[in-house]
Amino acid sequence: MTTVEASTSGYTVKALDADTWNAFAKLVERHNGIFGGCWCTWFQTMHEDKTHDAGSNRALKQRLVREGRAHAALVFDAEEAVAWCEYGTPEELPNIYHRKQYDAELDMVPDYRITCLFVDKRYRRKGLSILALQGALDLIAQAGGGVVEGYPHDTDGKRVAVLYNGTRRLFERAGFSYVRPKGMKNCVMRKDVPPER
Repeated sequence: MTTVEASTSGYTVKALDADTWNAFAKLVERHNGIFGGCWCTWFQTMHEDKTHDAGSNRALKQRLVREGRAHAALVFDAEEAVAWCEYGTPEELPNIYHRKQYDAELDMVPDYRITCLFVDKRYRRKGLSILALQGALDLIAQAGGGVVEGYPHDTDGKRVAVLYNGTRRLFERAGFSYVRPKGMKNCVMRKDVPPER
């Protein structure tokens, strides 16, 4: 299990793996499977492979974690997982919103994608989104680094109730640069993450 030192007092960041699966599963179960039982699998499967059954999605996610094909930075408050940031290679995360436009405007294939951020409803507005995002970047650095893309919502600073991938402002705080719009309210952002020394 990989642990990242968290800069926010009282929290630690750990990699999603077999050792942290149960804590991750409890977080997802506390929130009814996330977005109608997705179990954070939507970006890992193309539409024809996607199920709409929470039990099947849970089994899929657990299998992908066990096989080392699902990655996330989990934020812990003591032994309880309270937030995550999903990341992985484009092969691991092929399904992104506005894919047709993205492919038509593709200028390079990133080494990693960040596709989903989630914070337990009891822990929102405590800075855990940036902690989870930075945790993912730290884990990517430990794995050798590379070009990382995120696809946050470009909200012009307005508050929006549900954001599956954070905001442009959040990604800017983490050092990402704006590349181009994607769809009506999303954008492509990138950061070059050097390998950990």
